Amino acid sequence: MNTLTLLETIQTNASPAVIFPIITLFCLGSFFFYYKKITQPLAGTIEWIERALHKPQLTFFLGRHSMERKDIAPLAGILAAFSFLAIFNLGDHSAPQSFLQFSQERRYITVEFSEPEEISSMMFYPGLWTGHYTLEFSEDGVNWLKQGSQESHNANSDPPPAMNQRYSDVFKWHNAVLSAERIAVKYIRISSSNIPMELGEIALFDRDGSLIPLSGIMRTDAPELFDEQHLIPDMQTHLNSMYFDEIYHGRTALEHLRGVEPYEISHPPLGKLIIAASISIFGMTPFGWRFSGAVFGVGMIAVMYIFIKTMFGKTGVAAAGTVLLGFDFMRFVQTRISTIDTYGVFFILLSYLFMYRYVTTDPDAPFRKSLTPLALSGISFGLGCASKWIVPYAGIGLAVLYFMRLVMLGKHRQNTNQTGFGKYLRKTLLFSALFFLVAPAVIYCLSYIPYGTARGMSISDGMLINKDFYKIIWNNQLVMFDYHSRLIAKHTYSSQWWQWILNARPILYMDKFIGNMRSAIAAFGNPVVWWGGFVAMIVMAVRAFKYRDGKAMFILIGYLSQLLPWVAVTRIVFIYHYFPSTLFLILALSHIFNTIIVRKQGKYKSAVCGYAISGGVLFAMFYPVLSGMHAPHWYFRLFLRWIHVSWPF
Repeated sequence: MNTLTLLETIQTNASPAVIFPIITLFCLGSFFFYYKKITQPLAGTIEWIERALHKPQLTFFLGRHSMERKDIAPLAGILAAFSFLAIFNLGDHSAPQSFLQFSQERRYITVEFSEPEEISSMMFYPGLWTGHYTLEFSEDGVNWLKQGSQESHNANSDPPPAMNQRYSDVFKWHNAVLSAERIAVKYIRISSSNIPMELGEIALFDRDGSLIPLSGIMRTDAPELFDEQHLIPDMQTHLNSMYFDEIYHGRTALEHLRGVEPYEISHPPLGKLIIAASISIFGMTPFGWRFSGAVFGVGMIAVMYIFIKTMFGKTGVAAAGTVLLGFDFMRFVQTRISTIDTYGVFFILLSYLFMYRYVTTDPDAPFRKSLTPLALSGISFGLGCASKWIVPYAGIGLAVLYFMRLVMLGKHRQNTNQTGFGKYLRKTLLFSALFFLVAPAVIYCLSYIPYGTARGMSISDGMLINKDFYKIIWNNQLVMFDYHSRLIAKHTYSSQWWQWILNARPILYMDKFIGNMRSAIAAFGNPVVWWGGFVAMIVMAVRAFKYRDGKAMFILIGYLSQLLPWVAVTRIVFIYHYFPSTLFLILALSHIFNTIIVRKQGKYKSAVCGYAISGGVLFAMFYPVLSGMHAPHWYFRLFLRWIHVSWPF
């Protein structure tokens, strides 16, 4: 390839959007250069001498701060704003609710029209269970013509099914695949391949593409399929149908509600039970199966505010850090899809908040003062483990912090000539075993109650003391371990841990093209949070080991406990596995903000506010690819495709 051809290729493939990451990196570099400058000893002072003479000792006993009255207004404003963003266009509030269940006695249904109709297209909305439907047309009710795709099948064989109901098809609107040959029909017959199978609603369109009204149907033995015709959409979208892994977790939530053995058993049940709670309130609708995630996503913001305020004591720092979490792309996208990651990450954050309160407990305080935060940390950890297996990684960091605190406490008691540390230690270890082993085990087992009830067991009949119940739990652990340890299949959007740090490989959950418009939803990080946060994490490492900064050490341990296990994982992984780590990127940036506020050099308030605002600017810029909002093709190409070779939008 000659030089001219190479330049032409680069020009053709290059995205004009490349200017935006360059600007972002320049701004981040300027911010951290400013941070480095203001952390140097002040000119004309003896600060450098004080630093050299007074080497701090690593400790967690730094005290902690409480929420104040002045925190009410900013926290309320932040929660109101992000609650609106969480709920806005979350999903349709209505969807077919009455389903026809095919059974041994009812394997097919028929529809008879008042007058012969020429069917041009057909839509259908599948429910639980999988298989396919055979769709047949007839002019006289005696001779039937099977409908299906005419591609890729032998002329002597039956055509492929016109109506598939695979595991990836449930609770979505679909177009039936009809043959090109059109005939005027008087009868339609739909037969199920498997028993049981559920079908929610069907829509029949005439030769002009108009919906055939109910008045055009003379007789049907399946009124359930025609009782919610007002819900028929123009097309399938993320607002009226499931997308990505909602087909597993949203579906399983409904199965738990209905006492059906779940199809998806590759994760613990609690997250899906939380989803089931919102379905029980709002129905099996897109809004219903996503609402609980949105609530926990907003709850995550509230917990983060309290965490930052507890750690640094400054309302401005808490507000800036919390706003960045709210504007992080990953948090926004993950909490608006009906998957279980949100619940695991929420409980990770909660367990670390309470662990921070535990490790910063006054070392001279009575034993009982440390019990409440320790218990709450353990319970939060247990709730997380029952939601998703990413949470045990957090347990590594919690354990490291816990034992570091005990070592620090022992040294403190020794230096202050206090006795009775051995008794204190024994009591602490005993209660810790209760909070971090027994309580999580109980929570974990209780989350499997729907598995038992689906097998005909009940609590009143002694399910919780029935060995068969615990055999179900044990067998499921074996299935989960086998599934996750052997998940080595290839996937278009899979990535590796180092790509997460670089924000290099988003995962595209949904992508639809309609003329010159595009609707997409992608999971990845806000560059100012992920890129700037990783630089801040490097600062945390320096501060932890060079300056013995206990807060920086706490943040660093939390981050590494969530990231490092994935380095050794050989199964297929995705960028959303980095979601828990982003919590600590926010804490690291908040540490940076706190230092800037403390140093009070230059336009320090503008620097912190500007950083938080920049997160909002990028959020607004990328909103179309985070929410599924329709935008022109050129907008994606000119503004959003920052890394042309790996960003898929």
